[in-house]
Amino acid sequence: MEYGYVVVALIVVAAAWGAGAGALVPRAAYRLSVEPEEGWRDACPAGHPILGPVNGWLGTARCANCAASVVPAPAQAPATATAAASGPEQAAAEGAMTGGEPVPYRPSVLVPVVTALVCGALAAAAGPRPEAAVWVLLAPVAVLLALIDRNVHRLPDTLTLPLAGAAAVLLGGAALVPGAAGSWTGALLGGLGLCAAYFVLFLINPNGMGFGDVKLALSLGVALGWYGWGVLFVGAFAGFLLGSLYGLGLVVLRKAGRGTAIPFGPFMISGALIGLLLGALAA
Repeated sequence: MEYGYVVVALIVVAAAWGAGAGALVPRAAYRLSVEPEEGWRDACPAGHPILGPVNGWLGTARCANCAASVVPAPAQAPATATAAASGPEQAAAEGAMTGGEPVPYRPSVLVPVVTALVCGALAAAAGPRPEAAVWVLLAPVAVLLALIDRNVHRLPDTLTLPLAGAAAVLLGGAALVPGAAGSWTGALLGGLGLCAAYFVLFLINPNGMGFGDVKLALSLGVALGWYGWGVLFVGAFAGFLLGSLYGLGLVVLRKAGRGTAIPFGPFMISGALIGLLLGALAA
């Protein structure tokens, strides 16, 4: 009975952490969703500077200046309105467009809910074991990467490489705590193995596999390898399966062709989540 109370408490704390961290994800996703040659965004789509703690990186995706200056929009804007706009506000608005679609800069209810559910599920599966803290701490970063990849089909090194290093270091610490259910050596080998596999796929088909996916595979392989090679295979296979089903669905619905590029990072992360949940439950 006491064990059950501990697990419930862990789930509540993990979900609360996920909700709080998830509320901060949309702002970071907006700022990081840029093309490789562009700098991180430092202004909202209307050109107002993004302010706040840590040089504006912490905070919700909401511009106080825009909220204070909202005026009723005309029923129909003249066709020349966009062409007449000028100055830094128009430049920032154009900079918020990627692939013809605007990158949203607004608070989200879905992102905190999803992050809370992910953190709660990982805590429930791992229970009061030291690696549970690692999964819960790193989950919001994975959600952030999925959003960025969805926005601009890019996984920035600023996140993928530190995520791999953090996963390795934190799991190394978890391995020293009594009750750990995984292997740190297996985690390191898993990271190298999955990264190597994705690198081979990248060499075979560079147009179908981005190098950012190769770097993301390093951190996901570390996490999955903690529970063994079987879990690593399940997580990697689940990612490919989910991505294939999504692409097939787009083709069937005639929303994409065979050569249409899709962001693979969200499916890699979703597959890794499935593998981690199954590995933690079986441990």
